[in-house]
Amino acid sequence: MKQILLIALLSPISLFAQKTLLYCGKLVDVKAGKVQTAYTIVVEGKKIQSVQAGYLPAGKSDRIIDLKNKTVLPGLIDMHVHMESETNPNAYLDRFTKNPGDVAYQALVHAKKTLNVGFTTVRDLGGSHVVISLRNAINRGIVDGPRIFTAGVSIATTGGHADDANGLNETFKKDLGPEDGVVNGLSDAAKAVRQRYKEGSDLIKITATGGVLSYAKDGMGAQFTEEEVRAIVQTAKDYGFRVAAHAHGAEGMKRAILGGVNSIEHGTYMTPEVMELMKAHGTYYVPTIIAGRSVADSAKIPNYYPEMVKKKAESIGPIIQSTFGKAYKAGVKIAFGTDAGVFGHGKNLNEFLLMHEAGMPAMEAIQSATVAAADLLGQSDSIGSIEVGKFADIVAVDGDPTQRMEDILKMKFVMREGKVYKQD
Repeated sequence: MKQILLIALLSPISLFAQKTLLYCGKLVDVKAGKVQTAYTIVVEGKKIQSVQAGYLPAGKSDRIIDLKNKTVLPGLIDMHVHMESETNPNAYLDRFTKNPGDVAYQALVHAKKTLNVGFTTVRDLGGSHVVISLRNAINRGIVDGPRIFTAGVSIATTGGHADDANGLNETFKKDLGPEDGVVNGLSDAAKAVRQRYKEGSDLIKITATGGVLSYAKDGMGAQFTEEEVRAIVQTAKDYGFRVAAHAHGAEGMKRAILGGVNSIEHGTYMTPEVMELMKAHGTYYVPTIIAGRSVADSAKIPNYYPEMVKKKAESIGPIIQSTFGKAYKAGVKIAFGTDAGVFGHGKNLNEFLLMHEAGMPAMEAIQSATVAAADLLGQSDSIGSIEVGKFADIVAVDGDPTQRMEDILKMKFVMREGKVYKQD
């Protein structure tokens, strides 16, 4: 008996470990697409131990979290964020005034806001090495934030949407290369992917067309050849990466899809031909409707953007919601993403309302941010639904968002990997 007690005291996992019982008034089963009533989720450590009908009795050492008057959902997943930045009128000067340390402290605030509104996992699509360090700090439990999968530095062509030398004067303008995420040709493409692997990225992001907020006149033209995309995708597969493609124009989307990317981001000028191509290749669409709406609104504010950017924001921004509605009706696979950073972090939940407004049923919108997003990430075994053995990423809201989409904004409870970060 003494030996058993000694083992229990010395073991990092006690033989009498506390369990947490969550009593759920309503529980959204995102796989089945239905809502269950009166369920108990048993959490032990970081994982879900059981999910059972009824309210199970608790042991003497167990903790009870009463969510009987809430609707409980899996932790939400935002597949397109930029943790390091946030829109402001001085954004184009920030590159010259902020040090990496400044960016890191700013990113930490953004991460906490994101977790607080129920996003327990995010995919960061383009930043510096800071977001890789932020991911590592969150994984180690040093700071609070969502689980991050990051592309690190985006890959562009010379003068492309993610070429950081765009718009700089001759003192600062450089001919950037693969180490900086700028490629020209097949060997550059492979080297850029390998550099991201060396730096610790989780996936690859390319800018297949021009963009809205880059200081360049073209917001939609194709910026990679199909062969270059193939070279990136093939090298990415060698290193276990998936590939996301920023794209506004149809030709750039076609080349990216045929080149084998896993997702198209934004997709503003998507045509029926592109939609059929996406369905044939199983390519996901990550729409970011709120980003389009937000840049169009910001463009109305005098001097918020440079004139070149303002024109693109006014023309491209308002179109995304309409494109999303058409893509949804056409049967394109959709994963939830917002482009947070282009608008204020912590407002991500509003994307659900815009998706619903454009014709997507509430349950399907929720599924896009859970099971569909987990599938696109390649993480379906560990996140995206409330099931035994998966991480205890669990959130709860007042009301029932499957019946009234606006209730998704009433986030009252957030748990990530068994730890409670918010409980109102």
